[in-house]
Amino acid sequence: MNTGSDRGTNESASSEPTAEEAPQHESKAPAFIKANRSLHLSWQVGVFVVGLAVIGAGVAMLVLPGPGWVAIFAGLAIWATEFAWASLVLRWTKRKVTEAAQKALDPKVRRRNIILTSVGLAIAAALIGFYLWKYGLTLPWNIKDQ
Repeated sequence: MNTGSDRGTNESASSEPTAEEAPQHESKAPAFIKANRSLHLSWQVGVFVVGLAVIGAGVAMLVLPGPGWVAIFAGLAIWATEFAWASLVLRWTKRKVTEAAQKALDPKVRRRNIILTSVGLAIAAALIGFYLWKYGLTLPWNIKDQ
């Protein structure tokens, strides 16, 4: 494992970190908070609670009106200001979302998605049409003869 202590003696080493040598995660807390261990721990607990609240609101917004995924990613970004694991998860998520967006722009994938959506809509329209033909505008729980 390379700790970086030999950088000055190795002429062939580049100044930029490689994929294996990720830069150290540093807290975004103000300097006076980082100076006191108990204050810094309290700061981290506060950041965790705020991030958890934002993520909880995002999960609730997945079923309620609102931008659920945006709130979940915002909560993860809040956590990433203090926790290295959250920074890694956020970086991985950004990479996967970018890959999915690039894949969605591929003409073959777009054509397939349009075809699947059209087939799904045609099936749904056929089922709704059959229901209306058989029962009319009666709601399913008001149907008497079965």
